[in-house]
This record gives sequence, C-alpha cells and structure tokens, in this order.
Amino acid sequence: MSEALDQKAAPLLEVKDLSVRFVSRSGSTDAVRGVSFDVGRERVAIVGESGSGKSTVGRSILRLHSAKTQVTATALRFAGTDLLGISEKQMRAIRGRRISMIMQDPKYALNPVMTVGEQLAEAFVAHGEIGRREARERSLEMLEAVRIRDPRRVFDQYPHQISGGMGQRVMIAMMLAPEPDLLIADEPTSALDVTVRLQVLAVLDDLVAKRGLALLFISHDLNLVATFCDRILVMFAGRIVESIASSDLANASHPYTRGLLDAVPKLEAPRARLPVLQRDPAWLQSGAQLP
Repeated sequence: MSEALDQKAAPLLEVKDLSVRFVSRSGSTDAVRGVSFDVGRERVAIVGESGSGKSTVGRSILRLHSAKTQVTATALRFAGTDLLGISEKQMRAIRGRRISMIMQDPKYALNPVMTVGEQLAEAFVAHGEIGRREARERSLEMLEAVRIRDPRRVFDQYPHQISGGMGQRVMIAMMLAPEPDLLIADEPTSALDVTVRLQVLAVLDDLVAKRGLALLFISHDLNLVATFCDRILVMFAGRIVESIASSDLANASHPYTRGLLDAVPKLEAPRARLPVLQRDPAWLQSGAQLP
C-alpha cells in the first residue's frame, strides 16, 4: 500500500462538478448535479434520503454505470489519475485493487453457486499473483481478521448458509483482500439488526484504522455516521447541500440537514408526532460544494 498522503496537499480522491444523467427511451434523469468533494486518508460519509444520488456517486467513481449513462466532471481523479480519461483496461487495474466497494446486501453481491471460500480466494488470485494454495491460506486469515469464529467451516459454506451479519463480514474481507487505498461502503449495515450492525462497524473501523484506508461511507443514518465518520456530506436531489465535521453535526445550518435531524426520534425526548420535512424548491438551485 502506498504511503499516507497529506489530505490538504494531495487528496486521494478529487471530485469536481460531477454530474450523472440516466438516459432511457422515455427521456433522461439528472441523478447527480455538480457534486464536488475531496477525500483524504479519513472517513467521509455521504448521507441523504433514498434517491438523493448517494450510491450513484459511489458507482460513478468506479465507472460501474451502463454505457448509456452520461457521466461528466471537471475533475474525477484518484491518486492523480483521471478516472474518466483512462481506458477500461486501465480502470480494471484500479477497480477492486486500489478502490474497492462493499455492496449493500450480501445476498445479492455474493455468488449463490460458489462457496464463500472460492469467492474470497478468487479475489486474492485476481488481484495478486499467487496460487490457489496461498490464496486459501490468506482467505482463512482474512476471515479471521473480520472476526468470523470458525473460518474453516465458513470457508466451505455457500452464501445462503451464513447469516446476514456474517455475509457482510465476508464482503468486507473480499473488498479488503487486495489491500485497496480507498474503500467505498454503500450502506453496508442497513439490512442488519442493531447488535450485528455495531459488530460489523467495529470490524470495519478496526481494519480501516490498521490499514490507513480512505473510507467513503454511504448511508441514510445520521446518528450512525456522526459517531463513525470524520466528515459528513449531506445530499439532496443530486446535490451536496452541506459539508460538516461529524462533531459539529448538531450545529448544522442548512434547513434540509436540520429537517433530517429533527425527524430522528430521541429516547430522551419522546414526541407524540415527529415533524415532517418541508422541502424548498430553492434547494435544487443551490449547494454547499467544496472548493
């Protein structure tokens, strides 16, 4: 893994004026509009309602959209490399190896006809010049690293034979196998109960800290990212409307962020009725983009 970069001098990921348009026979939809942000060796969250463009941003970084999708940006650079300007062959050398992405639900992200071990070993073989025997040993070590109690048993099981929480740990292991510099986690705990969610986050936090990764954490849970991430980018209708340090989230100024916070139930202050977020059309024309 490359040495840690100075966040201010040379961000690992640079996104400037990113726009994504989905084109179909019936017309086009602007899913992301002029989004700008940087990510250094830190944990950055993107939060917002469903449909705000969070996952679309993550997939655009890895160029995972279909050929009909129009992705444009003034700059979309990873470690100085123009991600929109390189060939697909060059992108494959980055995708998975230097930038990994944890998908939302392991039930759909894992191949149901291959064992957990086969899929994990495949990640080592594909991104590292090693044989099957060494890949198996490293896979067992990785399963142990994500705190799976009986790695050898899980190695030979199929995805339907393991729990949701264990499936997420397997996905984390697969994505961290090639030792990437940037990890994109797309709501990795949304399908889990609270106890398992905390366990998975603890595993992810421990591995990110030990390996010095940059993390882009996509979520709709403000409370979760406030305690887990360093910075928060709030998205509304394809735009970033606020960028704020997690420690300052309670002092957020944008009315959309305030509305999201007010709509979160609090055990210490129960309310008979939670407020309904009122959206202002003017928010579609303004944003709080980073320079």
